[in-house]
Amino acid sequence: MIRTEDQTPDRRAWMGLLAKAPAGRVAALLDGLGARPDFAWLRAPEVGSVMLRGRIGGSGAPFNAGEMTVTRCALRLADGTAGHAWIGGRRKADAEAAALVDAMMMTEQAERTRAAVLAPLETEAEARRSARAEKAAATRVDFFTLQRGDD
Repeated sequence: MIRTEDQTPDRRAWMGLLAKAPAGRVAALLDGLGARPDFAWLRAPEVGSVMLRGRIGGSGAPFNAGEMTVTRCALRLADGTAGHAWIGGRRKADAEAAALVDAMMMTEQAERTRAAVLAPLETEAEARRSARAEKAAATRVDFFTLQRGDD
């Protein structure tokens, strides 16, 4: 079993990918691997809300920006590896799939899981970012002045 502490930077990246994936996508990719591993719930999926806090300019005094609905869960695989998930929205099945992927990434199945689930999610996320950047670039206005008129 791979220790969680050794995977912190990578784990942060894959948890972000799982949390931002479109509804049903993680479960579909996970099902493409075949049978899901056996697990026991540590915390069954539950829906709640979290308070979002912001800062003006990134460094100002914190303020409450609003609430967001989230689904969280935790599970333990048969080998004792724990997986956790926090995702936006009311998506219990997606939270379960994300927690399974999290746990599987800390086992000997990590490379197989990375190739079958995380790599496609990363490619799709990059495609969405590129499409959004292209759309924004199409509306860009360049203000270029040949002569200012100041004498």
